[in-house]
Amino acid sequence: MADEVLYEVQNDGVAVITLNRPEKRNAINGDVAEALDAAVKRSEKEDAVRVVVLASSSEKSFSSGADLAAVAAGEGKRLFTPDGGFAGFVYAKRRKPWIAAVRGAVLAGGCEIALACDMIISGDDARFGLPEPQRGLVAAAGGVTRLARAIPRHVALELIATGDAIDAQRAYALGLVNRVVPGADVMPAALTLARRIASNAPLAVQEALGLARIASSLDDAGARAGADAALDRLRNTEDFKEGPRAFVEKRAPVWKGR
Repeated sequence: MADEVLYEVQNDGVAVITLNRPEKRNAINGDVAEALDAAVKRSEKEDAVRVVVLASSSEKSFSSGADLAAVAAGEGKRLFTPDGGFAGFVYAKRRKPWIAAVRGAVLAGGCEIALACDMIISGDDARFGLPEPQRGLVAAAGGVTRLARAIPRHVALELIATGDAIDAQRAYALGLVNRVVPGADVMPAALTLARRIASNAPLAVQEALGLARIASSLDDAGARAGADAALDRLRNTEDFKEGPRAFVEKRAPVWKGR
């Protein structure tokens, strides 16, 4: 895997994937997109991984978005992969939960990457925004649509139309992020949340998140059908039996993920 994206699996079911171009404010070029695409696929295949934390090696920027130097050099298409879209990530198929651990600038494509995660732990120094209109562009890698679903409509429309950024506390008040902590505490807080999730039955978490991710597009009939199908899939797993058995035996469950 390229040095621009680091991959580490911890012994508690958590993988930490780190964007590692601090000298470029973690701008996304072709190498980063391909490496992040590979990291997503690797995390999905590895049974030891139950939760993923997406972090940055820079205190100043989670990601500044597309590397405009690469775009100017005619390498714009490399910033997208067939499976993941922009950065090899924003449209990637992921069953496992992802937590973005962000500090500093979370702007443009960097904001789109964070929005594509399931949860966000934010440093108190973070700034979120989609400044594309200020450059004659549109945040077309999920930014506009995901922001409009994540926060109140009229506020989202203002931020989308102006391109203005908001600070971490405003993002928290709007429900855009899960926690705001001092910058130095971002990774510990993200890892604490990841380990809490990883302590649960992994297949149950994946099925529940799969339903939640599409909940806004389902009517009652579709929601019921999806929930019934998810429960049917879980019934055929070892973990479905382990949970009640561990409860009766008054012990901690031992999840197998199968």
